[in-house]
Amino acid sequence: MPIVREPLMSVSEPPIRPINPRFSSGPSAKRPGWRAEHLNQHSLGRSHRAPAAHSRIAHAIDLTRQLLDIPPDYLVAIVPGSDTGAVEMALWSLLGPRGVDVLAWEHFGGLWASDIVDQLHLPDVRILTEPGDVRDRLARVDWRRDVVFTWNGTATGTRVPDGEWIDDAREGLAICDATSAVFGERIPIRKLDVITFSWQKCLGGEAAHGILVLSPRAAERVLSYNPPWPMPKVFRLKDTNGFLPGLFSGNTINTVSLLCVEDAIDSMEWALSIGGLETLVARVHANYGVIADWEASCDWAAFLEPAEPCRSRTSVCIRITDPSVLGLDESRQRALLSAMATRLDNLGVAFDISGFRTAPPSIRIWCGPTVESGDLLALMPWLDWAFGQERGMH
Repeated sequence: MPIVREPLMSVSEPPIRPINPRFSSGPSAKRPGWRAEHLNQHSLGRSHRAPAAHSRIAHAIDLTRQLLDIPPDYLVAIVPGSDTGAVEMALWSLLGPRGVDVLAWEHFGGLWASDIVDQLHLPDVRILTEPGDVRDRLARVDWRRDVVFTWNGTATGTRVPDGEWIDDAREGLAICDATSAVFGERIPIRKLDVITFSWQKCLGGEAAHGILVLSPRAAERVLSYNPPWPMPKVFRLKDTNGFLPGLFSGNTINTVSLLCVEDAIDSMEWALSIGGLETLVARVHANYGVIADWEASCDWAAFLEPAEPCRSRTSVCIRITDPSVLGLDESRQRALLSAMATRLDNLGVAFDISGFRTAPPSIRIWCGPTVESGDLLALMPWLDWAFGQERGMH
């Protein structure tokens, strides 16, 4: 459907509003048709160790395997601390036996690099942060080393283009923060040794819990390697007898929210009911296509990530290209974009689209599979309108 443009300085508001204005990059919009009363409530108020509750946690793990087609020899656990907790658990439990390459092109990759250097104090770390095309950094990776990277960066809208750069004969481990990609695009599971994510991104679930997936090689590393640093309880995957009993079949390190578990089950069952991962990916591509069509004819904005193969399809980040604004300093550009986001938020048109605080001046729009394309089509004229309203004020 073509996007009809009005002059930027038009004082008339666009006639159509998004039905669901939730475009946050996390927690993201609930699945279409979501209602709290639809959640199974039989496990609520029970101990997470009770058979009725434990079976629901195990069911969430089984649905994860089914929906993502995770190989049977890979291990899946629900762990504390959302995706952040899952990543840190992997870093603290696995790193040390080899040198480490860290790919950092946005905020969260930078956090993992900082923790590896400043908290774990590993002696042999290369942080690949050169400006420019992400693919140039991928080419520098040494697969004799462990490699830590973010598949899809929500802060800048930058992703790895595919998994072809990952060596099938790698000696080190491929440790991947995949939280904004999993359930939104196909991830080559067999090319990864550690995969972390949370329910709050592409599933539109609740936060607080992370998912940790380990390949057989990563599992062997955990069991054979004892890190030299003290291990916090929430990071401990094993005891003196091996992996914590039942960790990959429904037991958890600490108490989980069964309401969050039920919400995740609801989202995954919805995904399977509409066609599974293939349909989720198709929905993301359709959503991204709406913004790509708008951007192609926009005279004041462009994608923050210039390389199309490296551009996120879920967390889509937009920068201003209008010459009158590019002449402003960064703080004034941020003020303009913030004013646009606030204006649209106050009107109930778009919630939570301000760019990430450490990213270049931008707005970001979540295009994950729980977002409807019709809402994005309705949003695009409002972006033009809001820019026209704010440009003359800054």
